[in-house]
Amino acid sequence: MASLRLFASAREAAGTGRDTVAGATVDEVLAAAVLRYGSAFADVVANSRVWCNGEPASGDTPVGDDDEVAVLPPVSGGFE
Repeated sequence: MASLRLFASAREAAGTGRDTVAGATVDEVLAAAVLRYGSAFADVVANSRVWCNGEPASGDTPVGDDDEVAVLPPVSGGFE
């Protein structure tokens, strides 16, 4: 199973910052995570960047047991 790392609002929606999730591709890992964490998490993932092992990843990127998939939601804020 791949390691799943969740940041910011993805971590809040899932209630955890780290998990292990089965899947042969990034899309499969994210689909399994959505089933586990629900619609609020799905909403965050839909607008997030996903990286695999520190590199930007597409949905068909292969994932193995030693890989890390990271969900990075958009950052907002700034100075007024």
